[in-house]
Amino acid sequence: MARSTLLVLLLLCVHEVTSNSASIQENACYRIDPGVLAGLVISDIILTTAIVLITYYCASRRRRQTDNAEKVYMNVRANCKK
Repeated sequence: MARSTLLVLLLLCVHEVTSNSASIQENACYRIDPGVLAGLVISDIILTTAIVLITYYCASRRRRQTDNAEKVYMNVRANCKK
């Protein structure tokens, strides 16, 4: 039942796309210049790198705080042995 419903939905989508593609005029399409596209790709790479670096910095800082909290200070005298 689910497969047939999915198939019908897929066929309807394909029919809609093919019927609308014939009616779209070439002048109505929005063109993106190569410079704009390159700018978008470069800005996406920079933003992704910034997010990764910030996440790494916050995670490593939190890990250091956890490691420092688990350390136990023990005052052991070296001359306790007789």
